[in-house]
This record gives sequence, C-alpha cells and structure tokens, in this order.
Amino acid sequence: MVRGIRGATTVDLDDSACIQAAVQELLIEMVRANGVETADLTAALFSVTPDLTAAYAASAARELGWTMVPLLDSVAPAVQGSPAMCVRVMLLWNTGRPQAAVRHIYLRGAKGLRSDLSPGGN
Repeated sequence: MVRGIRGATTVDLDDSACIQAAVQELLIEMVRANGVETADLTAALFSVTPDLTAAYAASAARELGWTMVPLLDSVAPAVQGSPAMCVRVMLLWNTGRPQAAVRHIYLRGAKGLRSDLSPGGN
C-alpha cells in the first residue's frame, strides 16, 4: 500500500544553503517520526513558493543519499495569505501502516498550515 506523508517548513532567506538545511531538517524529521526506510519510498514531491529561487528543494534529498528515490520539484501557486518562503513535501511511502497512523510534520513558519494533520504541534 502507498501512503502519503505531508510536511512543510519555511526558510529565512532565499539562499541555497538555507534552503538545503531547512529541507534536510524536514526530511530527517519526517523519516524519523514515521520509521521510514528510504528504500520504501515510491517518490518525493517538493513544491516551493515563487520567492524561493536559489536552489531545488529536491537537491537536499540527494545530498542525504536519496539517489534511488524519484524526486520532483515544482513551484506552488502564489496564494494571498499563504506563508512566504515555504517548502512543502509529499513523500509517497510503501507501507502497511494505516493512513491514520502516519505522522505529518510541519516546522518553523509552516506549523500552522495543517495542525489537523500534525498532532502535538509538530
């Protein structure tokens, strides 16, 4: 069965090192919180707000060694009132775990995006 793990974070400035660090922090926490083995990932989808242009978010996963995981970057629509400098991630994960047991992770300025999916205020 394939399950989706949602996550998001924000960065302080449009800088390659800042983007890489924030995305790696998010991915590490998403994997840790769910006990994911990267070999069980079907794909990872990344979207960034239009104000982030210094780096591909997916390159942070490659730097973590995710060389066999298909990755895709995209630009999120500019929606009024949504967080700026935001990276969103959807991990597609092969697991027998029920969807209700999946922990979704929201960090930094993205904590309020889906508090309904992130018990405990992650």
